[in-house]
Amino acid sequence: MTPRVLESYSTLSLYSAIAVFTVAMVAFATGLAWRVRTASASATATDAAVAPRQDRPARSAADGIAYSLTWLAAAILAAAVLLRALAVMRVPWGNMFEFTTTGSLAVVLTFLVANLRWDLRWSGVFVVGPVLLALGMAVTVYYTAASQLLPSLRSYWLVIHVSVAILSVALFSLGAVMSLLFVLKSRSTRRSTGSRILAALPDTTTLEGTAYALHIVAFPLWTFTLVAGAIWAEQAWGAYWQWDPKEVWTFVIWVVYAAYLHARATSGWSREASALLALAGYVSILVNYMVVNVYFVGMHSYSGM
Repeated sequence: MTPRVLESYSTLSLYSAIAVFTVAMVAFATGLAWRVRTASASATATDAAVAPRQDRPARSAADGIAYSLTWLAAAILAAAVLLRALAVMRVPWGNMFEFTTTGSLAVVLTFLVANLRWDLRWSGVFVVGPVLLALGMAVTVYYTAASQLLPSLRSYWLVIHVSVAILSVALFSLGAVMSLLFVLKSRSTRRSTGSRILAALPDTTTLEGTAYALHIVAFPLWTFTLVAGAIWAEQAWGAYWQWDPKEVWTFVIWVVYAAYLHARATSGWSREASALLALAGYVSILVNYMVVNVYFVGMHSYSGM
């Protein structure tokens, strides 16, 4: 098949994945609504009733359907990424469109694999929803026709540096979801006026512990991304550091997450305050990706837009 045909099949697979993700999100939302009703019924039960465990939320049939559909959508999205790679005969992360689709796949796979360790099906709507938004931006804002890489990107460091960056951002993304839900539920519990949705989520200790576990894995990977980028920069441009906007923001992200981990290990910081630092780190990632990549001119101007 020609590159143009492969690209068209890749695009078709991408739209198919979006459709399946949409159905999965609806199923996850249905499962969450069922949990909300269950939690509300438990809250109005008699004092003698046994409350359900909050660290293992009850599941409905919709959760299983949504989980299976997410696996299916991930497989279709993986096919789209693979077909794109075959169309361009290189790794499929040479521009904003390709990075967004590959990164979305990484986020979903991270969620699915993490679900093997923790039961995270209750969080599916909070993960699949943003993934759908990212894929929507990929096909409407970031789309770039299949093309070859710029000469400066034709290096094995593209595979090493960017693949680790994608994995770390996927872990940070899932960690950000857990951190945000932890902060919201923590404040809701403290004020005793929380929403029924937050009441149906796991307890704050579980949310915060899950977020920390994800961040503690992601941070060394981001550190490697920073170091590998410096090594690649020296080979490509003759200097490890040139204060390029992308370099600066990558370091800013590292500093913010380092501050989060330090605060998390310091007794003087509350869990909620340290979680806010983690969220600030993720905001820095979004700024780096959606603002610096597009609007800042520098040696990393590879968005393809």
